Amino acid sequence: MSNLVTLAATAMKHVRQFPLFKSVLVGLALLVAPLMAAVAEPLSFSTGQTVYVPSYSHIFVGNRLKTFDLTTSLAIRNSDPETPITVTRVDYYDASGRFIRAMLKTPFVVRPVSTLVYVIDESDKTGGVGASFLVAWRSSKKAAPPVVESVMIGTGMQQGISFTSRGQVVRETQP
Repeated sequence: MSNLVTLAATAMKHVRQFPLFKSVLVGLALLVAPLMAAVAEPLSFSTGQTVYVPSYSHIFVGNRLKTFDLTTSLAIRNSDPETPITVTRVDYYDASGRFIRAMLKTPFVVRPVSTLVYVIDESDKTGGVGASFLVAWRSSKKAAPPVVESVMIGTGMQQGISFTSRGQVVRETQP
């Protein structure tokens, strides 16, 4: 333990002498913190959830007079290696929370470690900059929750852009 204290004291001395060193330490802390949080989280299982997934039909560029249109892919990945899940709802909403359309007509079984994908075309601007999905799933027995994320990609104005948004559980479904 005393070695750790000595190391910390030495690091603080360098931080005061070299401002760039401080920036590097802050950058490392920002990179490592999410990894440590992920390691600390216990694996949880569920029989069903409703997941909110942020999405973007377009983003603003420049002085907000121009928009950059995006294609959105919604991926619902069954991360459980043994248990299938049933997706019961995939609804698309615009930036004001207004329902646009149901993407799923009937419940769909997603096999273990497989993916269900929906695509919102680049030309479909109905969602706006704050579009979102609500995805509901269930399972007959406890399963690892699916990874639900949107992937936005666009090419135009001699550039390309892509980014992802990870879903957030908003409700646990009771068996």
